Amino acid sequence: MASINTGRVVAGGLLAGLVINVGEYLLNEVVLQAEMAAFMERFNLPPTSGASMAVLVALGFVGGIALVWIYAGIRPRFGPGPRTAAYAGVAGWLFAYFWPGIVFAALGMWAWGPTMLALVWGIVEFALAAVAGAWLYKEGGAAPAM
Repeated sequence: MASINTGRVVAGGLLAGLVINVGEYLLNEVVLQAEMAAFMERFNLPPTSGASMAVLVALGFVGGIALVWIYAGIRPRFGPGPRTAAYAGVAGWLFAYFWPGIVFAALGMWAWGPTMLALVWGIVEFALAAVAGAWLYKEGGAAPAM
């Protein structure tokens, strides 16, 4: 069994992170803009600062790297390709979206309607991010297939 190509995990992860960050921007700043503003007001939170945005963007890239790392780990069992990458995306989504989303909604911090929208958005976002990142991932030092 080949070992994980760390360089390719990082490269693919950065691409996956870009997909996540674009998706998160669209979800939170466009689709759920009103709900996010109401949430911030309800909990008396200040507007998102530049430092907070930097942390959130960095987490998007860390999440992308984690998705490609998961893909690299399950690839020997499920085979290379987009279906396996989508599995990795779903695994990441369970921890990054599903679990906290359900907890926040169950505690009344977030309404169920926007939660369900975000969960559907997130599973698509994470699957696409993992497929994009997996496209760059190859065992060994091979260049990505065109």
